[in-house]
Amino acid sequence: MGRPPALAGIRVLDLTRYLAGPFCTMLLSDHGADVVKLESPEGREFRPPGAERDSYFFLSSNRGKRSLACDLRAEGGRELFRRVLPHFDVVVENFRPGVMESRGLGADALLGRHPRLVYCAISGFGPDGPYRDRPGFDQIAQGMSGFMSVTGTPESGPTRAGIAIGDLLAGIFASQGIALALFERERSGRGQVVNTSLLEGLVGVMSWSAGMFFESGQAPGPAGQHHPLASPYGRFRAQDGYLNIAAGRPSMFENLARALGHEDWLADPRFADPVARVANRDALSAEIEAALAAQSVDHWVEVINEAGVPAGPVLDLAQVFSDPQVLARGMRVALEHPEVGTFETTGIPVKLESSPGRIERRPPLLGEHTDEVLRECGLADAEISALRSSEIVS
Repeated sequence: MGRPPALAGIRVLDLTRYLAGPFCTMLLSDHGADVVKLESPEGREFRPPGAERDSYFFLSSNRGKRSLACDLRAEGGRELFRRVLPHFDVVVENFRPGVMESRGLGADALLGRHPRLVYCAISGFGPDGPYRDRPGFDQIAQGMSGFMSVTGTPESGPTRAGIAIGDLLAGIFASQGIALALFERERSGRGQVVNTSLLEGLVGVMSWSAGMFFESGQAPGPAGQHHPLASPYGRFRAQDGYLNIAAGRPSMFENLARALGHEDWLADPRFADPVARVANRDALSAEIEAALAAQSVDHWVEVINEAGVPAGPVLDLAQVFSDPQVLARGMRVALEHPEVGTFETTGIPVKLESSPGRIERRPPLLGEHTDEVLRECGLADAEISALRSSEIVS
């Protein structure tokens, strides 16, 4: 049996809502952190009034956590926060910059009393700069980061991703920053502030798209369905659907041509070298799709891979979550849940051989663990009852 998960023994106080922050703390909980979600007693986002269950928006990013329902807007709630804080290693919040300071709970105040604390703040645009006070939402950041400008086709114009990729990237980078700060704390004995934003996360992954601009001074346009620097490398239609083919290297193009029964392409001056294939991408793509039209996606994926050329189908999510490779890697997980029956979720994408993460706890009901957590933090039952009576906790 392996060692405990990598973050076992780390306790996280999670003040976050919506997606970026909850996704960050869920990643920490996947690897063993004890995450306590300190949330408003009033309810959860996107749960319709009178609804009998949490929305999947909430469920999808809050597995593995416990819930303490506490009203931080009340002074009694803020005092309770200060009282339980010494029992935690990490605080994560995604309020607009300045909100925690206005409540007397800003990073400077907390680290002044608890120098080993790691304080992580996630926002739309970061804690400084001219946009710091703007509300930050995923699609706004997608547009402002340049991400939308390279997504889509010339016909469609700038296009958003099909997922809230700005929120999710901010959550991933925040979890990385927290892990780095905890690692550094082992050397220095001191915590620190970690911050990231939706905008920075997206700009940070622009990678070679940004490199194309840095090199040429010209902003690249929408990449469409094909790699802008290689051909054939993109999405193609077959008889019954779509597949992706990545034949950017000369040897791969030769193998693809033979696999599709078109060695004549190898003598065609339009396709003679990588530069020519990019310049004549439209003509080459039309030739490839004409050949692919004779058979199914499954047929061509097998044939093209056997020829040593990377290829794969374009799947919808129903197909993804029945795919044998996805299932073999544990990327579909089911847990029992009192409101939804069987709660299904995605698996852990990074595996550690000796100290793997685990998905063992379903998302919590609102306030489900309030008494349990407060007792662990040293509060007596009479104190907890008084807090309930005053509606500070629920």
